[in-house]
Amino acid sequence: MTQSVLVLGGSGAAGKHLVKILRAAGIEALAAGRDRARADRVIDLSDPSSLSTGLDGVSVVVNCSGIEDPTVAAAAAVRGIAFTDIASNYDYFQQLEQVDGPVLLGVGIAPGLTTLLAVEAARGGGPVDVVIGFGAGELGGPASAEFFDGLSGKRFTDPDGSQVRNYTRPKLFKLPAQAGYSRFPALRTDFGDQNQLTVDLGVPVRSYLRLDSRVATVKLAALTLMPRLAAILPDMPGGAVWVIAAHGGAGQCCWAASYGLYRATAVLAAEVVMRLLRNPIESPTWIHDWIKLDDLREPLESAGVEFGTRI
Repeated sequence: MTQSVLVLGGSGAAGKHLVKILRAAGIEALAAGRDRARADRVIDLSDPSSLSTGLDGVSVVVNCSGIEDPTVAAAAAVRGIAFTDIASNYDYFQQLEQVDGPVLLGVGIAPGLTTLLAVEAARGGGPVDVVIGFGAGELGGPASAEFFDGLSGKRFTDPDGSQVRNYTRPKLFKLPAQAGYSRFPALRTDFGDQNQLTVDLGVPVRSYLRLDSRVATVKLAALTLMPRLAAILPDMPGGAVWVIAAHGGAGQCCWAASYGLYRATAVLAAEVVMRLLRNPIESPTWIHDWIKLDDLREPLESAGVEFGTRI
């Protein structure tokens, strides 16, 4: 029986790469979306009947659409279809954890690769600080803007119990020279895995965000602290190099860096999909409870991702 993968948002920034990679691996990948000219299956996620029909004959669903609706996952899971998502939102992950069926959480760069790097860094003890650097030149799409704007001003609970606002508490970290980032502080940001990792690893895990452009990073802080200033700050050009560095206790550090965030996301998601087809799950599962960093290292390195343990 032929196994097929439905990619929601299959013509988008990450989805189009994922479809191409899966097809190159001999897997039937169906790009789903509302545009009939670009979609193999026309699906409007706001229309339950459209989604139900679109799931026919599918083995795995990967959501690259940017639409975070747990009912989509539930619609797949109730039919025994594995669901995963490249999203980053913690509140959304909490909802996915309540779905009755096969849902894999943390299948992007952050969370996902960040999660697995943090697990390795925690082997030296805690706390673990995970620094996420994105190239500002790749973040101009509506989904990225909605994510970053949506975090602005919101608070989350730190492992010490205090309340933290996104894009505050700047802290300077060392990053690998290979990334080419200038020295500049990163900002506390509520990525979807820091809370789960704090519980699972038994040490405080904190995530930080910065962009390759200093002005773009300042603009993030201004979104929370001085929104009127953020509105008039210019959009500065940035690159497409991303970097993650997980700093643990006793100087333990694990990092990854490469060019092209969306392609790297697709490479990671494709490897996860192929493993899901061979090794199905039955209930909501976080990626670090299912695979290890070494399971993804080879395909990511083949795609140009560089790994290291020293800075």
